[in-house]
Amino acid sequence: MLIGELSRRTGVSTRLLRYYEEQGLLEAGRGPNGYRDYDEGSVVTVRQIRALLSAGLSTEVIRTLLPCVRGEQPGFDWCPDIRATLQRELAAVDERIDDLQRNRGALADYLAQP
Repeated sequence: MLIGELSRRTGVSTRLLRYYEEQGLLEAGRGPNGYRDYDEGSVVTVRQIRALLSAGLSTEVIRTLLPCVRGEQPGFDWCPDIRATLQRELAAVDERIDDLQRNRGALADYLAQP
């Protein structure tokens, strides 16, 4: 399928689909006319990418996870190091939450001053 069709079926802009390809997240063949040609599995791959991005993962991390992702939800085949990667990402999110709570406390203290 052409990039426009993949865009329509996934709701993802063609510009973003090209970006996913540049990042090594999505593969496209080339037709005789040089146009990108995506297979049916690309629809699922794009949905997986979107779900993982929604979880706060970077494209770099997603690139390492994609070979082990199954289904649109997505689920995982627990390939080596996948659990460790997700645990590192979770720890980083927890650290950001702690930082934001400190920031929030400081701002609330400022507002509490007469």
